[in-house]
Amino acid sequence: MVMTTNSTTSSGNPSSKLLTWLPKHIEIIVVTLLGLVSVATAYTSFQASLYDSQMAGSYALGQNYKTEAESMYLEANQQYVQDAQTLLRLDELRVDVQFGDAATAALAQAKVDAIYTSSVSDTFAAAIASADAANAGNPETYTSAQDDKAYLAELFDPYQEKVTAADEKLALGDRYNGLGDQLTLYTVLMALSLFLLGVAAVLKKFRMQILIIAVSMVIFTFAAVLTAMVPFVSLG
Repeated sequence: MVMTTNSTTSSGNPSSKLLTWLPKHIEIIVVTLLGLVSVATAYTSFQASLYDSQMAGSYALGQNYKTEAESMYLEANQQYVQDAQTLLRLDELRVDVQFGDAATAALAQAKVDAIYTSSVSDTFAAAIASADAANAGNPETYTSAQDDKAYLAELFDPYQEKVTAADEKLALGDRYNGLGDQLTLYTVLMALSLFLLGVAAVLKKFRMQILIIAVSMVIFTFAAVLTAMVPFVSLG
């Protein structure tokens, strides 16, 4: 009978070779990881600072828009009051035009024409004409020219648009603020990972080194994945 035996290869068990290789190169591994985490931490911190800059810019622009909007509202409201006085004056002159004698009517009409030329915009003139037609058709219900939608839109729509733009900029600033805070938190987590790697570098017990490195990499991976989910901000 021919006897055969299973011979073990000279290469040995791969897992055993890994366990032999790791302790000899643990310092290189730690230094490499320290470099990787340091670069990632610097990137995350830089992105957080850019978001802070974007936030400040959006808030400043939003506040400027709000200030402009308030000024536009005051201007529009002042024009509305002036138009109310103009409308009242026109109503008084129209009474003279309709019921005064020839000289009084002619003088009143001249004043009406002058007011229209100097103080009445095309939109307000159209609103007055529309209100006059409505009042003539239904005398029981008074229609004011200053309730005309086109007239009000001309006065106050620019203010509303500026308010909307201000709100959008402030909301964008809030978003940038939130993303910047997130990146700051991720920077802290990466800094913690760096600290743990530094501790691992000076330890002498291999098992403790591996344990601390593993914890550090879990923290770093978690922070790195969340950082990657935050939109990139360029210097421009």
